[in-house]
Amino acid sequence: MYTKESINCFAKVEIGKTSRVLVAEGEELNRKILAVALSESGYEVITSSNGRSTMEYLKRFESDLQEPAFDIVILDLMLPEINGLEICRLLRYQGNLVPILMLSAKNSETDCVLGLEVGADDYLTKPFGMGELVARCRALLRRQRLTSSPQTPVLKYKDVTLNAQECRVLVRGQQVNLSPKEFRLLEVFMSHTQRVWTRQQLIDEIWGGDFFGDSKTVDVHIRWLREKLELDPSHPEYLVTVRGFGYRFG
Repeated sequence: MYTKESINCFAKVEIGKTSRVLVAEGEELNRKILAVALSESGYEVITSSNGRSTMEYLKRFESDLQEPAFDIVILDLMLPEINGLEICRLLRYQGNLVPILMLSAKNSETDCVLGLEVGADDYLTKPFGMGELVARCRALLRRQRLTSSPQTPVLKYKDVTLNAQECRVLVRGQQVNLSPKEFRLLEVFMSHTQRVWTRQQLIDEIWGGDFFGDSKTVDVHIRWLREKLELDPSHPEYLVTVRGFGYRFG
């Protein structure tokens, strides 16, 4: 999967507070190579070989520190005992918004979409270079810092209310559960109602200019968001398509 040479190109970088990464990878050699690459890039790395120990690490560190346990979680899709999809789904259900990078030997679009749908922030198909892995981790950290910056506490438009500080969304008085990307997408739209956004503008705003995917990612997230906001997703009241341009809210 990886070669020894692929991890020798990293110089340790100064990144301020050391970011802690949990690497959950089922194959021992791959796990060691990932740990070395990330350590040499300046990260504090903790590794796990299966889904059960991954969940134990997450619970124990949060209990000990009384703060988010990890800055990034790297999840192998095919982890033994509890697979990466189930862990990702459980974390998001619990309201844990830690950035998640999903790894998989499966390269079909369906697997990628499924990983993103359950709440992963990014998806990387094996085999891949360590340079790309480290770059994606840095991109996730940058986006996390941006979304953690001071925000307008409450946004309201018709029957939709978004509370940025509580990461809570109410639609017609009922709370809806959004993935981190869906939440950020809705926040951007509600902060600029009636503005038309192109797909590329939304990618730059939410996924960052160094995003490696394509514009279909935006369309997929818009569809999911409509299913949670609209009475009739086929005839949206809030998230409207502006043909030839992009999307607007309201």
